[in-house]
Amino acid sequence: MRKIVLIASLLLVASLDANAQQIKVITSVESIVPSGLGRSRIIDAQEEKDFGEFTSEQTEEDNTRNKSKRGDIRIKNFEETKLLNFYNIAGIRFQNIAANDAVISSKLTDMIKDGWELMFVTSGVEADAGGDDGQGIFITRYIFKKE
Repeated sequence: MRKIVLIASLLLVASLDANAQQIKVITSVESIVPSGLGRSRIIDAQEEKDFGEFTSEQTEEDNTRNKSKRGDIRIKNFEETKLLNFYNIAGIRFQNIAANDAVISSKLTDMIKDGWELMFVTSGVEADAGGDDGQGIFITRYIFKKE
């Protein structure tokens, strides 16, 4: 009886480990700078980071800080895919948007072929929006999972 319980427990632990999921974030950054002066890219980190190395807990009793430096977070191993800017000297370029859609679709299709499942997509725009606003980006994060 003990052997059956032991074997069942080991199988349960093994199945839980087998169901572990990986999460991967792909980011597209598209320039909305007039005259096409910005840079647009798809960014895909090629290495992993453990958030715990950069996390500290703040309490009233213990105010110890994590000793890691901001530079330790940087990733130097990433894939960068060029995209076109939304604007050129003549204004908004719909051909550039269509071209970016095709390149982004290709990247997402490749991720799905590699066994990743698209879970969420979130996007936002950053711009000063003041009278002389000449800078801004449209950023989209594609969040994938893989079992």
